[in-house]
Amino acid sequence: MSNTTSSSRAAALQGILRRCPRCGKTSLVEDEESGELICSNCGFVLKEKIEEEGPEWRNSPRDEGGEDKSRTGLPTSIASHDMGLATIIGRADRDAMGKSITGSMRSTVDRLRIWDNRSQVNQSQDRNLRQAFRELDRLADKLTVPEAVKERAAYIYRKALERGLIRGRSISSLIAASLYAAFRDSDTPRSLKDVAAVTLLRKKDLARDYRMLLRELDVKMPVSDPARNVARIASAVGLSEKTRRRAIEILRTAGEKELSAGKDPVGLAASALYIASTLEEDGKTQKEIAKAAGVTEVTIRNRYKGLIQALGLLPSQEVKTPVQE
Repeated sequence: MSNTTSSSRAAALQGILRRCPRCGKTSLVEDEESGELICSNCGFVLKEKIEEEGPEWRNSPRDEGGEDKSRTGLPTSIASHDMGLATIIGRADRDAMGKSITGSMRSTVDRLRIWDNRSQVNQSQDRNLRQAFRELDRLADKLTVPEAVKERAAYIYRKALERGLIRGRSISSLIAASLYAAFRDSDTPRSLKDVAAVTLLRKKDLARDYRMLLRELDVKMPVSDPARNVARIASAVGLSEKTRRRAIEILRTAGEKELSAGKDPVGLAASALYIASTLEEDGKTQKEIAKAAGVTEVTIRNRYKGLIQALGLLPSQEVKTPVQE
């Protein structure tokens, strides 16, 4: 808010409230930080929560004078260690009258800011959450995680912390397992291998912590739809849109005949893409599709044989293991 707007608003308020009802003085001052109209003589508050008429959002958080004038803070989020509800001492070295504070008082306020910052993480649980959610932010940036999935992962981790499951386990491993559980719960097409690739942990360790979360928190995960993995694998290999639609049709038919029960969704999607690639003559090999999907060629061959025989896509005598490059 500019000085002109602030002055005009204060003048308008003082025009309505010309005198202090307590002392009768006309020395009224507006506090921009608290939104109050105060009598500078006796300190009586004439009006609270004065409405701001300026824009809510600003392109720059600082005005021309260098002072932070933004009235909006971070939204509340369960993925923040304090849920975004903590308050902080502002950086403006000015008193309620808008005057600069003295040098001795400035050093006192600086010490108060330091202790205020330290007091927010004075418990081990707060320090644990701050470290865990810092790691969650890093993983979310690398995996392009939606905010809803990130919030779900933070919720699962908080539940694990309440149950005491973090004791004796790595924070980075448990937050990564919580993120994978959020992927599964929201049916987001991310595999355990994708999560392990952006961490310094082994896939085996992440799988162990993930199973522990399901067991201890009694979480029931929905069955993943194999068709959700088709677009990601097809884009990595460079398959046509016609092949993608053909693979989705194959997976839908397999689901109706209950052929996908107990099968790995990623491996099933890769096999369906290979079958569709063969039918549409895209010329992609099992090796290329297996590498893009993160599965073995044996998995594709096994699913390939079962699908084309059960769905009648090709005569059974033509079911052969294709020659690899």
